[in-house]
Amino acid sequence: MSKKGLPMNNSRPPLERMLKIHQAIKGGKYPNMTTLAADLEVSPRSVARDLVFMRDRMGLPLEYDEIRHGFCYKGEVEGFPTLQITEGELFALLVAEKALQQYRGTNFEKPLVSAFKKMAASLPDTISLNLHDWEQTISFRTSAEPILNLEVFDLLAKATAQRKQLRLTYRKPGKQQTELRTIDPYHLANINGEWFLFAFDHLRTDIRTFVPSRMQKVEFTGKTFDRPSKFSLEKTLRNSFGVHSGKGVHEVVIQFTPYAGDYIREKKWHPSQHLRELKNGGVELRMQLSSLGEVERWVLGWGGNATVLEPKELADAVARAAENILKVTAAQRDKPLTLG
Repeated sequence: MSKKGLPMNNSRPPLERMLKIHQAIKGGKYPNMTTLAADLEVSPRSVARDLVFMRDRMGLPLEYDEIRHGFCYKGEVEGFPTLQITEGELFALLVAEKALQQYRGTNFEKPLVSAFKKMAASLPDTISLNLHDWEQTISFRTSAEPILNLEVFDLLAKATAQRKQLRLTYRKPGKQQTELRTIDPYHLANINGEWFLFAFDHLRTDIRTFVPSRMQKVEFTGKTFDRPSKFSLEKTLRNSFGVHSGKGVHEVVIQFTPYAGDYIREKKWHPSQHLRELKNGGVELRMQLSSLGEVERWVLGWGGNATVLEPKELADAVARAAENILKVTAAQRDKPLTLG
């Protein structure tokens, strides 16, 4: 216990409730914990925590008047302290709120939206901005929105947080048959707008990457697991080009035409990247990767604007893929037109 009847407290109570307490005290009503608890429909203990926070954290000169049996302010209090935020900080919050679109429909949406509403409610009245104009100037858009089974996603999130082992019926890409996997879910991540589960696969005895949309059945095994303290998603993906890491070490060198060069210079594609300017206005990108599958698909996306110099394995894979594209396109073009 500290000053008259107030326990020590370090947690932050709801701001709206403290504002009502402030208004009652400012209005000269000399409220006590019993009357405040009745008015606010909470316990006297909750009111006590609010008063402690107002006194110790907000710096309000709260005192208990022994004669009037209620709380008052010792000295002048012009207004209720609120969150001080600059226009730049508010702008950053609005950008972050826009980014919430990628969590729509997931079990993260509700608590995130609630947090933003609480921050908005605590903003000072002195900031006046045309939010409608800002609404029209910032947006986030995903060209291909991932399709999520919300029941599966919710189960994955809970299993990851509570360290519960799972049994999956999983289908690998390009395969018709499913596999039964027992996994320890380590980390659920949203990478470039898509969700991935990083888990220890007991069948492969190694960490594997799983896509929630490919899970046909998910259930708890009833067992729990200890996540290794040395596990780090950053370390796991350090030498990958996307979400799939391998055991190899590949020195990748790709040259881009002047047209593609500008796009390459505008982004950091990999932590290990090194750019070298070419005399023709193009650029050379050098990276060290642990696997080549994802970078192969990325190179093909640049069409004739990217040329793989190293390693030969990657250059050959891109050449084969390009040849297959030509063959399939030619075969489709030569097919006789049929009317349905």
